[in-house]
Amino acid sequence: MANITSGLGTSHIPLLGHIIDKGESHTEKWAPIFDGFQFTKQWIKKQKPDVVILVYNDHATAFDMKIIPTFAIGCGEEYHPADEGYGARPVPTVKGAPKLAWHITESLIKQGFDMTIVNEMDVDHGLTVPLSMVFGEVEEWPCQVIPLAVNTVVYPAPTGERCLALGKAIRAAVEQFPEDLNVQVWGTGGMSHQLLGERAGLINREWDLAFMDDLQSDYDKLAAISQVEYIRESGTEGSEMVMWLIMRGALNHEVREIHRHYHVPVSNTALGHLIYENTDSAACEGGE
Repeated sequence: MANITSGLGTSHIPLLGHIIDKGESHTEKWAPIFDGFQFTKQWIKKQKPDVVILVYNDHATAFDMKIIPTFAIGCGEEYHPADEGYGARPVPTVKGAPKLAWHITESLIKQGFDMTIVNEMDVDHGLTVPLSMVFGEVEEWPCQVIPLAVNTVVYPAPTGERCLALGKAIRAAVEQFPEDLNVQVWGTGGMSHQLLGERAGLINREWDLAFMDDLQSDYDKLAAISQVEYIRESGTEGSEMVMWLIMRGALNHEVREIHRHYHVPVSNTALGHLIYENTDSAACEGGE
């Protein structure tokens, strides 16, 4: 059967894609950010996932104020990089995993999650930047991807409790799929940042690090955090971190953190990144 072996959390800052595309990731200014993903690039080569369920939020690209799904799952064959106003990123087309995606969708709906089914959409930096940070510059992405878009932009957003429960439901769905697949779940977004208003540029390092500390074993505590608290402590866009709870819910109760990276600032936000392996998955050497 299919098996979720590991999870990955990472910010999806659009500037990072721009830096990669310009070939500047190794410059003195930006290298400290990208150095934190060198372990990840070696780790992913060993893990060789067949499918990544990538949790992200759309930034008014596939969805706008006309249609705002709380949870939308991509069931299509492929997804093209979006033009977010300055041209599409020069990265490969994302290959979907429709057979598994439809299976997960059916299971989630039966478990009480009213998923929006998407067969055609372009994917923005929320999805393509994490792929670039982990896989680097490649001619094609080395795995299939199931996009899972979460509304964290327009009030009301889903609660942390609902996101954690969705992750658990995804795990149950994947484990019922008969094909032998190595599946990973990536939760993206955050960390603390606010783009507009009087608090623009807010970064709360203490909050971010506490969130990363608690995610491994005290995730029920994080699930109880309200949207008001997210916004107060981590900024309006910091509330994207609820998507990391979907990743965590999809993993076993016991996980091993094998890598962590935190850097401030990147543009006007904090960057967070970590990797979890289920305790019954193959161990990897190294990490931070």
